[in-house]
Amino acid sequence: MVSEPEHPESVSVELSGCSKEDARIVFDALRACFSSDRRADDVPRDYHEVRPTVWLGTFDVAEPRGTCDPAHLGASVTADVQGGYWAIDRFRTTLDSLFTVQDLCTASGDQERELHVRLESR
Repeated sequence: MVSEPEHPESVSVELSGCSKEDARIVFDALRACFSSDRRADDVPRDYHEVRPTVWLGTFDVAEPRGTCDPAHLGASVTADVQGGYWAIDRFRTTLDSLFTVQDLCTASGDQERELHVRLESR
């Protein structure tokens, strides 16, 4: 019999309000820390010149991958992060080690928590 994990271990991340280069920097930094559905060759692209683009990624925070180094962004990046309470706490700790994080808004439900943050270089 396969047992269910004690807590949800994945976090969904939406990046917006940034260049495709900064989106890649954020995803590369996070992928160095956690396994992800985004491959190393999965380069963010702009799909429309006028409309804003939102880039998505899912990260499994169950087993961090060693030491993660801070990343340098060209400009601030807005991130919406969603997941279970345990996963969000672990993910937020990692974000704090990679970037300067400014909380813009949080929302909490029965089993999930959502963060709306601004990421800047440390």
